[in-house]
Amino acid sequence: MTMLRFAAVGDNCIDRFHPSGLSLIGGNAVNVAVQLARLGHEAHYFGAVGDDADGRRTLDELASHGVNIDNVQRKPGQTAFTEIDILPSGERIFVHEDFGVCAGYRPTAAQIETLKSMDHVHIGWMDDQGALRETLCDAGVSVSQDISVNADARNLAVSGVSVAFGSAGEDASVAYAMLRRLILEGAGLAVVTRGAKGASVSDGVHTATAGTEPVDVVDTTGAGDSFIAGFLSARIAGSDWDTCLESGRRLAAQTCGHLGGFPQHHLAQYAGD
Repeated sequence: MTMLRFAAVGDNCIDRFHPSGLSLIGGNAVNVAVQLARLGHEAHYFGAVGDDADGRRTLDELASHGVNIDNVQRKPGQTAFTEIDILPSGERIFVHEDFGVCAGYRPTAAQIETLKSMDHVHIGWMDDQGALRETLCDAGVSVSQDISVNADARNLAVSGVSVAFGSAGEDASVAYAMLRRLILEGAGLAVVTRGAKGASVSDGVHTATAGTEPVDVVDTTGAGDSFIAGFLSARIAGSDWDTCLESGRRLAAQTCGHLGGFPQHHLAQYAGD
């Protein structure tokens, strides 16, 4: 495998699960960075954590997986967190989200120059109204963004990105409509995950679809982020679509086999209020 230089920019958070009290590190950008590092790439995370125990724990966990954290900003305040209720059926209900110091995060001018040197940059949740995406695309950097992690339309434009990722559920008509929309809005390639139906990729002319890999599901948290990492690992190395889809679904299946978006060395408990 060719080792590439990747950066993932944007969100990190602490997922607090109730009633178990389990606390796990997550976030689209963090999960993608860790999975790329686990695949053997040089992976850098750009984002912000608070000057609290959760922030220190996040940095220690990322470093333990080989993610470069030199460009993480440590800010006064709280690390982002999400409160999640787990129903007896296993369904996850997102009760509350606090973006903490992730809100308003912007890479410095020097960090943007570092990002321009990467083989590929993936953007997760950011509230910069697309400023970083536009800067990197204008500079000719290979960029991807996951539009499914941000509900604010001001941050969702995909014009100029090499790959736009989205999530559409199992309805084929909804998935194909999203693929068309992402291409029409300026993405070079559109990739849409479809839950149990797998994922589809399109360039506006051709479309390919691959199903999911059978797995005994422990937890689906972060499976979509793992798919992104697997897909990008193959895509930026120059692989064909079938190989990219297979790489993505294989990594997503592995993630469904454990708790959280990646195996964590130190599971923690959250007492709650």
